[in-house]
Amino acid sequence: MKIVISGLGKVGEVLARDLSHEKQDVIVIDRDEEKVEKLIMSVDVTGIAGSASFLDVQMEAGVDDCDVFIAVTPDDETNIIAGITAKKLGARYVICRVRSPEYSEQFDFLRESLGINMLINPDQEASREIENILLFPAALSVEHFGGTRVFMVQTVLSKDSLLAGKSLGEIGRGYGNVLIGVVERGDEVFIPDGSFILLAGDNLYLTGESREILRFLHTNNNELYRPKSALIVGGGRITRYLLARLNKHKIKVKVIEYDEVTANLLASEHPDAEIVLADGTDQKILREERMQNYDAVISLTGIDEENLLISLYAAQQGVKSTITKVNRTNLLKVLENVGLKAIVTPNKVIADNIIRFVRSLQNTAGSSIESFHRIGEGKVEALQFRVADDSKVCNQPLRDLETKPDILILCILRNNIIIFPDGNDSIQGGDSVIIVTKEPNFQDIADVLKEG
Repeated sequence: MKIVISGLGKVGEVLARDLSHEKQDVIVIDRDEEKVEKLIMSVDVTGIAGSASFLDVQMEAGVDDCDVFIAVTPDDETNIIAGITAKKLGARYVICRVRSPEYSEQFDFLRESLGINMLINPDQEASREIENILLFPAALSVEHFGGTRVFMVQTVLSKDSLLAGKSLGEIGRGYGNVLIGVVERGDEVFIPDGSFILLAGDNLYLTGESREILRFLHTNNNELYRPKSALIVGGGRITRYLLARLNKHKIKVKVIEYDEVTANLLASEHPDAEIVLADGTDQKILREERMQNYDAVISLTGIDEENLLISLYAAQQGVKSTITKVNRTNLLKVLENVGLKAIVTPNKVIADNIIRFVRSLQNTAGSSIESFHRIGEGKVEALQFRVADDSKVCNQPLRDLETKPDILILCILRNNIIIFPDGNDSIQGGDSVIIVTKEPNFQDIADVLKEG
């Protein structure tokens, strides 16, 4: 497929690299000529220096006959104008990143009236992820499938857990009707079978309904409880979305924001929250605001390093739950094993959503991809497929399917019922099937089968 990407910020660069690795024909556009040249030297893409909101730049990039045009510059208006222009020129599908809460209220209008196929708001998605992490105590990350019927929750097996030293076969469903689909141990990632033995410190990825996952989490750590209070440092767009979500759960919230205009806006929009005008990166301020008394501290400033330091300080002060927004995930490798807990990366969410969309376009006649997430530092993909009636995987017992190695069928969603399948179960047309795989670039459920 021919894909044009406008904007080489963090999201644009990740998309260009990922889509190039998936053997797509990628053309990038950015005002910064040096950025374009640097990417061309390191990845198999072509590029043009200029603004994608200009007609002549899009013509030079061949937008008139491209399959997908993706606008992910930092500016909403530029993305919308570029998207409209691309659609008028003949781009088959147009994807735009739009971050403003005001525009988010008009998504349906923008899609229907302007022909933009997909509008993505990273801040809104990040606020949803933070909400989910708070609802699953001890969760490091939370992905969802089937709307919100099925969750995949990452948690660490505690050192004094009853499950440490036991095989998955021994554990079974005795501690919650969940399936441990992926285990991360140090630099290795496993898709385990029943003989796999869990060790304290393992990162587990649990799949199941929310109440069953909560049951498992309480088994692993019986002191868990949902937070009743949260301190947020940084009052940007994510916070604007998040406050409304936390208010629904009756969580008492205080926000520390240094910019007076932003602080006043938050105070007017969210009268139930306490807004403090101050520098939340100052330890003196954090002590004065009694950071240690909050159940959770959420670091949402615009600077990754500040967020990391705030969370590290909160953990040092005994705060039970910290959530940190980090876009440059390479920083986490430098700070490995220093007590950081849940990490939220808005750019990763956006990149995963766009890749899901692109893969679905390549397979319009087969089983469509409904959800797509990369886990275990991108070493494993979790995908949800809507199974076509004539798929090769249909209507035969799973034990008879010759599947590729390092693949696990996590669950089947059928008529609002969640099935954790065994060898006697079969996949039917119309099912939604969730799998995990170490092999990248799956576009259809039939890709789980051995070739030949």
